Amino acid sequence: MERVDPFPPPGPADAAPSDDVAARADAYAAAPLLNCLLREVAEPLPHTGEPGGPRVHRLPGGRLLRVRGDRRPGHPEVAVADGWRPVRHPELVKLVAETLVRHTGLSNPELPAEMTDSRDAVAALLTARARATPPEDPYLRSEQCLVTGHPHHPAPKARGGGPVAGWLPYAPEAHARFPLTLLGLREDAVVEDGDTSALDALGQAPPGYRLLPAHPWQLDLVDLAPAFADGRLIRLGTTGFDTWPTAAIRTMYAPEPDLFLKFSLDVRITNDVRRLWRHDLLKLRRTDAAATRALAAGPGAWLSDRGYRTADFAFEELAVLVRDGLREHVAPGTTPLLAAGLVEGFDGSPLDSTEDPAGWWEAYLGAVIPPALAAFADHGVVLEAHLQNTLVAVDAAGTPVQALFRDAEGVKLLPEVSRAAGWERLVYCLVVNHLLEVAATLAERHPGLDPWPAARRELSRHDLPETAALLASPTLPGKTNLLLRWTGADGADARYLPLPNPLALNGS
Repeated sequence: MERVDPFPPPGPADAAPSDDVAARADAYAAAPLLNCLLREVAEPLPHTGEPGGPRVHRLPGGRLLRVRGDRRPGHPEVAVADGWRPVRHPELVKLVAETLVRHTGLSNPELPAEMTDSRDAVAALLTARARATPPEDPYLRSEQCLVTGHPHHPAPKARGGGPVAGWLPYAPEAHARFPLTLLGLREDAVVEDGDTSALDALGQAPPGYRLLPAHPWQLDLVDLAPAFADGRLIRLGTTGFDTWPTAAIRTMYAPEPDLFLKFSLDVRITNDVRRLWRHDLLKLRRTDAAATRALAAGPGAWLSDRGYRTADFAFEELAVLVRDGLREHVAPGTTPLLAAGLVEGFDGSPLDSTEDPAGWWEAYLGAVIPPALAAFADHGVVLEAHLQNTLVAVDAAGTPVQALFRDAEGVKLLPEVSRAAGWERLVYCLVVNHLLEVAATLAERHPGLDPWPAARRELSRHDLPETAALLASPTLPGKTNLLLRWTGADGADARYLPLPNPLALNGS
């Protein structure tokens, strides 16, 4: 059974179902867009109303915007001569575009279209979820619950602008599950590195060919007709079992062989077109080996990206990356859950049942922070420890006992990046993108809980000059996803602006 919708529709209870979905989709899509706008370009004005009431912000050019809610803002209104006028999603997109033109001096017709696409995708997902059956496995439910998605991205659910029928069958948020397509790749065209033996167990390739699984959506996006025509590729059917798309969409989990497979997907999702880029694949083994060493002896675990296989004539388009499954890494008697799922909410989340939120939070901090800091301090490995790359294993009572990290593609190594740049990235991923979100979710559910003294205590246990500076700093680095997308910056580029630091020793 689904949890209560965090964005109930406004208006009368007897509204038509289509109106209900439209209002909910507007609310889901508006929240992350407003988060970006308020974080990156708006000026908050002193709050003079009742506690918990709407807050007013000044936009570049002087226009006033007020919203309700903090973690997931909604109900946007703009000031007019006789009061405040509600802003529906199409007008919000127009308002954001006009504000950014005024703020940057640049225009961008693509991003408003992505914002609309993201909202329309949410509507399709809500409709599909209403008739879909969630997976029984709580881990898979945690991976497939992200209807909001990235809480600080202007278009987190955009799917490339294609027709719904092209992508919805593969959407984790719609509880999709499907077999992978199996191709035979002629042996003289195979390119691979690392341990790819798990791929050969997925089916049977004829003599002279190697097995190459493919994501069916990706096969719809690329033209491989010449390779099929001349025999470099042949079709071998599908896997004999279903795989489940995880929150990353292009990363599939196959419970039967306990295996993750990551594919290229020629669609822009959040900041990037999600290909397995050649330059990342070529450095994969070195990066993964460093992360494996960094987490080998510590309290956390690393899901290794063991190797990749692809075709020399479609190196990026057909690449498949083999990642460790869960069973060999998850502590006995525990259940792994996606950290982003804890923030979004799913049926069976331990946040719905914990009777000791302060103790739960201390256990969470004790599981997540030490391995990430030790990897940095002792091994020069900067984990991309954000919400979607962190799994937290909980015991039978729902208490966190272990963190598992993944995705070598996002890992940075010292001194290939400077120590200062690596630390800034770690603080953004681990603290801003991760701990702030979990803390806000917990505090929202348990009014009166202050999560930051426990976080300061956990960070103070680690003898790093950077942690001392972090606890003394008035600000944290917040990534500017809206401005990055508006100005057309490279998806891997990270630009930060200062955010108030609740960890500061002179804070709460």
